[in-house]
Amino acid sequence: MKRIVKNHRRRGAAIVELAIALPVLLAVVFGIIEFGRALSASQVMTSAARIGSRNAILGNATNPRVELAVKKFCQSSLNVNPGDVFVSITVTPAIPGQNRGDDVANAEEGDLCAITVEIPFDKLSYTTGQFLNGKNLVARCTMQK
Repeated sequence: MKRIVKNHRRRGAAIVELAIALPVLLAVVFGIIEFGRALSASQVMTSAARIGSRNAILGNATNPRVELAVKKFCQSSLNVNPGDVFVSITVTPAIPGQNRGDDVANAEEGDLCAITVEIPFDKLSYTTGQFLNGKNLVARCTMQK
């Protein structure tokens, strides 16, 4: 009858292999989570910019109303503090040389109203990310009045 001898040295090698492979595997998993959240949040931010653009081209639009609509949508959809949402409004006149002062209340028919939404990724991340920390996600939508 043969006696089976277990190699205890092999057992230590498996632990070393795990110690080397596990950090790499975890970095990949957390990277997938982080970039997935960034993609999802950017889609929602594009929708927020679209809502702001729609509000901007209405007849009774004002800059504070547009900003409020965008910030409310971001708060309800992304669960982000409205103070962390930065909204910029640009009005480009249809006739060159005219100045509307980037106020949607002064925009006339044919003018382009552009809404830009910017949120720091740190405020959106599920994890303490390594890849997108310090970066801002930006979305933009332009509509003609």
